[in-house]
Amino acid sequence: MPHLAGESEQLAGAEKRAVRRRSLAWDIAETFLIALILFVAIRGVILNYRVDGSSMEPTLHNGEMLIVNRRAYASVPLGRWLSWIPGLTLDPSWRWYPFGQPQRGDIIVFRPPNGGSEPYVKRIIALPGEHVEIRNGFVYINGKRLIEPYLSEPTVWRGMTLDHEYVVEPGHVFVMGDNRNNSSDSRVFGAIPISSIIGKAWLTYWPPDEAKILSTPAYALE
Repeated sequence: MPHLAGESEQLAGAEKRAVRRRSLAWDIAETFLIALILFVAIRGVILNYRVDGSSMEPTLHNGEMLIVNRRAYASVPLGRWLSWIPGLTLDPSWRWYPFGQPQRGDIIVFRPPNGGSEPYVKRIIALPGEHVEIRNGFVYINGKRLIEPYLSEPTVWRGMTLDHEYVVEPGHVFVMGDNRNNSSDSRVFGAIPISSIIGKAWLTYWPPDEAKILSTPAYALE
């Protein structure tokens, strides 16, 4: 009988060790799965972007690293979804922006209009339907001068010559770099579709001594 009791204790000990191993394996798998879900979720919202060039000087410098909010302008096509309801008149192209629409002054990263592979980073200057004019070194929106405190030089047209005026198409925004004399932007290729925007630049984090939050300026029109 003592021999049988010893075997039972050994079997019980082996079962406990097996349970502990299974528990440890499950804990590891669960931790990995949670980390994977968090990684995918974060990557779905946040994008890292490296500034290439000097077109956004002095606000952004060549080589700086940005965190870009990919969902800043997420929208829902409610016009298309609700237009079938009897008695409800809606523009089928109307979209609802739960986190806000693009605003003047936002710094955005977008797919290049010339078919290139590298995204651009520029600042939104004019919104859909607005009239843009550049004269005497200043930008005018719907006839009022736009005060841009981040500029260190006058603004001129770079490629567009149609009386130095432009009307932004629906569903588009007019963008320019802060380094106005060294920026290929909407003055060259016209307004860009909102659908081409990858995200809104949120902050810079590298180099660490130049890290800053990229807030939208409180503009004045005179």
